[in-house]
Amino acid sequence: MPRRFHDAEQLLPPATALKRALAIIYDGLISIAVLLVATWIYTMIAGWITGWDKYEQMAEAGQLSGDPGLTFVLFLVLYLFFAYFWTRIGQTLGMQVWRVRIENLDGTSVSWTQALFRYGTASAVVFLTMLASHYIGTVTLLISVPAIIALFYPINGLSLTDRASNSVVVQVEKAAKK
Repeated sequence: MPRRFHDAEQLLPPATALKRALAIIYDGLISIAVLLVATWIYTMIAGWITGWDKYEQMAEAGQLSGDPGLTFVLFLVLYLFFAYFWTRIGQTLGMQVWRVRIENLDGTSVSWTQALFRYGTASAVVFLTMLASHYIGTVTLLISVPAIIALFYPINGLSLTDRASNSVVVQVEKAAKK
């Protein structure tokens, strides 16, 4: 059941590009920590299942680089991290600091499907720019940097991720002191 943040008639102003960028940087740092912990857990489980001696030999031989299982787990963990916060309170930790929130136009929380569309859109653009830079080289910075900026930069109050997930990032008012 979606959580209602405010009345449907109340319109909050869209978050500015600067606040979005600062929240993304903050959440990026938190994401690194989440990915480190997830990688450690994955490594412990894989080493235990495979056997520590064999796992160490595989690591020394370079057979573990580019592990698709680890890539999938990290992709899934990041989705679950962001979607949990977006669907529960509408804000990740970085968004709480900069007082911005993801919500539907009627003031309710987004669904897991909307979070998937939002995460998938951002992931696809970032993946395609990384793929292009791998095959074409550094000249793709001329294309990839504007593409990533366009992904999150609000045009008429909505970014590409907002449009893909049919949601909006709004500026949250300061809580009234009692």
